Amino acid sequence: MFLARRAGGLSRSRLKALIQEGAVDRNGVMIQDPSMAVIAGDTITLRVLPPQPAEPQAEAIPLAIAYEDDDVIVVDKPAGMVVHPAAGHWSGTLVNALIAHCGDSLSGIGGVRRPGIVHRLDKDTSGLIVVAKSDAAHQALAAQFADHGREGELRREYDALVWGIPDPHIGTVGAPLKRDERNRQKQAIARTGGRRAVTHYEVKERYGDRAALITCRLETGRTHQIRVHMAHIGHPLVGDATYGAGFKTKANALPPALKAAIEHLNGQALHARLLAFRHPRTDQILQFEANWPKKLTNLVQLFRKRGI
Repeated sequence: MFLARRAGGLSRSRLKALIQEGAVDRNGVMIQDPSMAVIAGDTITLRVLPPQPAEPQAEAIPLAIAYEDDDVIVVDKPAGMVVHPAAGHWSGTLVNALIAHCGDSLSGIGGVRRPGIVHRLDKDTSGLIVVAKSDAAHQALAAQFADHGREGELRREYDALVWGIPDPHIGTVGAPLKRDERNRQKQAIARTGGRRAVTHYEVKERYGDRAALITCRLETGRTHQIRVHMAHIGHPLVGDATYGAGFKTKANALPPALKAAIEHLNGQALHARLLAFRHPRTDQILQFEANWPKKLTNLVQLFRKRGI
């Protein structure tokens, strides 16, 4: 291992852990694969991070709570908040806030760093997420999310702004997904193998020929699923620098107010608007809807006003 020869005093196991925690860059890009080859001319940067606590710490972070009882809590997560601690985000997460709010009632079945978590939202995706507050609730909710509503009452709907106008206006994307072999932080369409992924979409509004407001319903829940699927059919999400980088010129060609609103979004225009599930103890069907955050509302209003 290149680092083992150059970073004196650090064991191979410690170096491997540092790589997996995101503490090593190659040519300015974070790597998390300890076996990645190093070639002549590469610049390798190692940041020796201080040891992290074995368990997430409670942090008094305000939460927008849509519902709470002794079994579950439904939170309207803001864009920019990471769900659970991970490399580069050891504090300020939803889990840190939940530990402070729920105390000892939070379920630990999801793992030390993911107590109560049964599903996730991307850091820059806003909207509804349900968290279990007991082991029994965690098991029941996990079963519903594993089924993805095929036989149960689980429903998840997202609103998104995409570049261009999807055709047909109502459709399904069923391309399987896998981790991108060239960038482990991304997902990619699997040409062979991969995990089943199904996204149903419908165009709700169109803004000339440049953008559209769509609603997506998930049949599966893969990482970055909507973002990858919409990019796959040629309509990446507005503001998505990871999967829609090729559409940056479209944003640059917009009127200044629209361009500034997209930049102000600081991420993809995606909001988990609706969440419905069967309560793990009462069997009652609970359904919640969350209003768009202000930044997304302003952006949509500008698209409507301009009519592009």
